[in-house]
Amino acid sequence: MFSGKVVFGDTEKGIEKLRIALKETDAVVIGAGAGLSTSAGYTYSGERFERYFGDFREKYHFDDMYSGGFYPYGSLEEQWAFWSRYIFINRYMDPPKPVYGDLLSLVKDKDYFVITTNVDHCFQRAGFDKRRLFYTQGDYGLWQCSKPCHKATYDNKETVRKMVEAQGLVIADYGDLTIPEGVTLKMTVPTELVPRCPRCGRPMSMNLRADDTFVEDDGWRAHAMLYNNYLEQHREGKTLFLDLGIGANTPTIVKVPFMRMTLEWPDATYACVNYGEAFTPEEILDKSICINDDIGHVLQRLILQ
Repeated sequence: MFSGKVVFGDTEKGIEKLRIALKETDAVVIGAGAGLSTSAGYTYSGERFERYFGDFREKYHFDDMYSGGFYPYGSLEEQWAFWSRYIFINRYMDPPKPVYGDLLSLVKDKDYFVITTNVDHCFQRAGFDKRRLFYTQGDYGLWQCSKPCHKATYDNKETVRKMVEAQGLVIADYGDLTIPEGVTLKMTVPTELVPRCPRCGRPMSMNLRADDTFVEDDGWRAHAMLYNNYLEQHREGKTLFLDLGIGANTPTIVKVPFMRMTLEWPDATYACVNYGEAFTPEEILDKSICINDDIGHVLQRLILQ
């Protein structure tokens, strides 16, 4: 389908061309990857990691949240101490920057649909219509049986709150997680809070697509159908495929299908906004807009124009 030859960098006057494309299109299909949440301030290393996981870094010598998620802890109590902090700050706390709200302001009056590999729930918290969202890779807010013995997921919010509070952290009135001055945090949770499958008793795991145990529950399947129906309804119309921060880890889920549909659909445009990774295949160069810049900065410029 594609030769493998790609063009990197900025399309000349790319932001202005994207502004016009957003104005003139009949439908906007938003594909969101990790770069969008990074732009919103959901960083997994540096100051944010040190603030909430400095004790884990000191004990286990990993330097980012992602690595900590794969560490072989000695007990489930310690594993869920790490994961409960991880879940709370990346799922139940608002991102530091208003990038998702800015995106909604640009598309709220359009016929849009979102497909995302992100699992942080930022679209719902920003006010996007949940009937127009498809989370392909899971949700930090859901647990599943680790086997899994059945195809269901379970909301984890209340248990996660209890876990972080049991470690000595405090949930502020505005929803952020704070560490009281002078308090040494516990690095375990009470055994009774360790989540177990209500059917088989095995430990629960995160509902994240890491291997073939990932549970596609009724909600996942319903939203997959909504997305496929949306695409079928718009294939002959004027459609903008807006690729926001999708990297090279899972390109076959969103990026490559967006490029393929841009090639095949008669009136489609592919727009890629990704700092350092803005590119398009040569075959759809004349139907593409590439913007090599921070997504939040681009959205602000679109709003102000």
